[in-house]
Amino acid sequence: MSRVHVIGAGMAGLAAALALVDAGHDVIVYEAGPAAGGRCRSYHDKELDCRIDNGNHLWLSGNRAIAGFLRRVGSEGTLAGPARSMFPFYDAATGEHWTVEPNAGPIPWWVLAPRRRVPGARLREYAGLLALLRAGPDATVADVMPHGALNDRLIEPLVIAALNTAPATGSAALMAAVMRETLMRGGSACIPAFPKDGLSATFIDPALAVLRDAGATIHVGRRISALAVEGGRVATLAAPHGPVTLDVGDGIVLAVPAAVAQSLLPGLTAPEAFESIVNLHYRHDMAPGPVGFVGLLGTTAEWVFVKPGVVSVTISAANRLIDRPASDLAATVWPELCAALGIAKPMPAWRVVKEKRATFAATPAENRKRPGARIGLANLALAGDWTDTGLPATIEGAIRSGQTAAAALESVV
Repeated sequence: MSRVHVIGAGMAGLAAALALVDAGHDVIVYEAGPAAGGRCRSYHDKELDCRIDNGNHLWLSGNRAIAGFLRRVGSEGTLAGPARSMFPFYDAATGEHWTVEPNAGPIPWWVLAPRRRVPGARLREYAGLLALLRAGPDATVADVMPHGALNDRLIEPLVIAALNTAPATGSAALMAAVMRETLMRGGSACIPAFPKDGLSATFIDPALAVLRDAGATIHVGRRISALAVEGGRVATLAAPHGPVTLDVGDGIVLAVPAAVAQSLLPGLTAPEAFESIVNLHYRHDMAPGPVGFVGLLGTTAEWVFVKPGVVSVTISAANRLIDRPASDLAATVWPELCAALGIAKPMPAWRVVKEKRATFAATPAENRKRPGARIGLANLALAGDWTDTGLPATIEGAIRSGQTAAAALESVV
């Protein structure tokens, strides 16, 4: 049995660790922060006096890596969301509410049903999605998507959510990859889901339990500050408690953010432009409704999630808001929620969480900088949603990257 050191306990690192223990390896995980999970975790917020997620994540039934991860850690029963493909929206400019409901099969007859499709969208606009699927590596979404109600009321909100980058600069090829695995396969691949009790309860805590039961060692608060390379392989890790010497058969999965990877591996090419995400959490209890979330148009808020005791908002591609005072953001967004959700009460206790470098900017230029799992060091593989997964920076991409990294080491450990 060989030993593999997994540096980073976000979703990519945990996915790699699970794949490695399943393959029979001795696994040691090092996490620099006080808790595992990275951008996909929950914590108790003192201001709200409840448990919240550091950000809101929604995924679709077509995300096969997420589905497999949840099956492996036994947490499929922790999910919330509708039983079929449903995406409710509210347009602040018109006061309209509507729900996009793709039919289950791959033949999209739903675009012929007025109550299922985007209000005001012409049938020929849906044909414009084919241009997105044929887009080259240098095209942006705005280059290929025709203007109209479909783009403004559905595609643009989905692009901003999936890419965390505006359509004007976002990679059409990355968005096409998302569409091929979800909407283009029909509504059965577009059933939305999100954690019922929090990200940690769905992803992190069950994964840690499985890893510990399999004999893996998990270290938190233990930053690896340097890698010593000798003879084309990593020979030593610089850890807080002293150097860790690697045996000849030992491997490394480096599952850290891009900037950290570059500091540990000078000369590594990786994305260097990033986009922010702003999340707002309000202490308010209300019924989640049939879906549990709603997309907002014409507002600062973009996606709203109704969770037990909390209403949470995510604003993606939020570089423009990152320096705006938290109190100003909270006061701006609360009236928008009141109008969209029918709330009639003063603003309750709130919390604003800003992630300045949440994901790499999913532009064609930055996408070309993403490295593969193997970069020339015999016993090291990279993982992370910023590596070349073929997808934007999502939980799905992070899990796939960890599994790819684990597989890449199989021939050398």
